[in-house]
Amino acid sequence: MAKKYVAQVQNRVADVCLQIHGGAGYMDEYRVSRQFRDARLWRIGAGTDEVMNEVIAKRLGLSS
Repeated sequence: MAKKYVAQVQNRVADVCLQIHGGAGYMDEYRVSRQFRDARLWRIGAGTDEVMNEVIAKRLGLSS
């Protein structure tokens, strides 16, 4: 659950930072562009949100 939550928050924070930097945020000279890419990869690293929901449900004994 923590992995899913942290990945979602990291993605939101990276998105806001990218918006603050505007078009320059997409340039490789700024670390925010790398952070944005890494945040997206972190979110799907161990599976998509749907997969993580299934894993969480199984561990809580909620899956059928």
